[in-house]
Amino acid sequence: MLKKPLVNRQIKAKELRLIDETGKQLGVVSFEEAANIAIERKLDLIQVTEKVEPPVCKLMDYGKYLYTLQKKEKATRPKHTGELKGIRLSFNISAHDLEIRAQQAEKFLKKGDKVRVELPLRGREKAFGDQGKEKIRQFLEMLGKVVPVKTERDLKREPRGFTIIISKQ
Repeated sequence: MLKKPLVNRQIKAKELRLIDETGKQLGVVSFEEAANIAIERKLDLIQVTEKVEPPVCKLMDYGKYLYTLQKKEKATRPKHTGELKGIRLSFNISAHDLEIRAQQAEKFLKKGDKVRVELPLRGREKAFGDQGKEKIRQFLEMLGKVVPVKTERDLKREPRGFTIIISKQ
């Protein structure tokens, strides 16, 4: 969270090292003198750091200063955390539909997401697990030509079908 600096009358120091709005140092001045300069120029007196003696204060617009601090804080945050996206294949999926799913998975992987590939099996399809594994292998082969892929979790047979989790290398 953003820690707000001391402004104007919140500053308790008797003397300040003052910097004007252009960045020019005005030297060590009393608080009253600094406050008068701030009022004259219609700006705020903002304590930039209290780690030194006397504390450093700047003349600037408080709203603009908070805005720049928020921008800096936002820039340091991580941009995208990898989510888990799902791609569902069907047992009788055509080659073209498999390509479309591979393109969608490619988009997810390029954004930094992980992808769970599912192939649910219904009824008699459960007896043909080898063909289901083959469909997933074809899908991964198709995807591997475009984006280097590593498996986060190996191909797993579950009661409702097969799942595998992949990510970009």
